[in-house]
Amino acid sequence: MQWIDKLAEDYSSTYTTALDNVLQKVYNDTISHHPEAHMMSSPVQGKFLEFISTLLQPKYILEVGTFVGFSAICLAKGLQKDGELHTIEMREDDANTAWKNITAAGMQQKIHLHRGDARVLIKTLEYKWDLVFIDADKTSYITYYEETLQRLSNRGFILADNVLFHGQVLEEKIDNKSAKAIAQFNQHVLNDQRTEQVFLTVRDGLLLIKKKY
Repeated sequence: MQWIDKLAEDYSSTYTTALDNVLQKVYNDTISHHPEAHMMSSPVQGKFLEFISTLLQPKYILEVGTFVGFSAICLAKGLQKDGELHTIEMREDDANTAWKNITAAGMQQKIHLHRGDARVLIKTLEYKWDLVFIDADKTSYITYYEETLQRLSNRGFILADNVLFHGQVLEEKIDNKSAKAIAQFNQHVLNDQRTEQVFLTVRDGLLLIKKKY
């Protein structure tokens, strides 16, 4: 299922500010050489992440799922001068690629890359997060949400990616395990009386969540 019309995607890309040279190279190299390049944020989504971070001016960002570092670099652009982004990646090859890209972007002092299981590592990072970006294994989204919500600062936001899951959550019968997990996550957040959210149809869907006060 084509969840966002390709003409609309191409049009939005045309009228969005281009990536900087480093990010464009990361994007091009990943598209050309990585067998799972579809996991990377699009240029429009990358710019959106940069804008959200710039608007919030976070001190501490947590990213769950680094992949090749593209989204981490985008998010780090909005950090406060002494801010930090902590990103977690399970797969060693992707973590190595991500660190190479982060270094090429000159972000190695701001971005801290943690290798391993995010379900374990999140609990070891004793920060109050101003912004959390969840983009890892879909079956653990509820776990990541619950773990990070309790560590969210008073002004913090959680941003969850792939909440349309290639349009499969729109189908009457959902067979794919990850799609089922995302549908359950979306319902879990909807039913959560502690938070409020807005569902954005950017690329594969983004859910922007904040605590109620």
